[in-house]
Amino acid sequence: MKQEQGFVIGVEDGIAHIKVGRHEDCTGCGGCPSSRQVMVDAVNDIGAAPGQHVRFEMREEHVLVGAFVVFLMPLIAAGLGAWIGWQAGMMQGWEETRSIAAGAAAFFLCSLAGVKLFDKKVARDRQMKPVIVDILQ
Repeated sequence: MKQEQGFVIGVEDGIAHIKVGRHEDCTGCGGCPSSRQVMVDAVNDIGAAPGQHVRFEMREEHVLVGAFVVFLMPLIAAGLGAWIGWQAGMMQGWEETRSIAAGAAAFFLCSLAGVKLFDKKVARDRQMKPVIVDILQ
């Protein structure tokens, strides 16, 4: 379990919105739009209130699954699409470079739709969210 700290900004329906400062794990990622702080939604079973400093934990396998889906799946899909485009181009007699590029682009765009569906699923799943474990202040 990976633990982080942050300040509760708001609470609704048992979910706390936490402002977290970025750290060394975040600097190389660039996946979040904020350059200094990140907003995290965490399960709030202990009743943390806005303004409180809390510690929350997240399962590392959830972080790894998310990183795979967001970063690696589109690359793998583009590679697969390029190969399928190349194969289809050879069978149909199409120009090789264009068929490879078209296949890679089509599969990459489809994978982005998959990433969006994954994001919506994770946003609704309480099991995938971090959990507040302690109120520090």
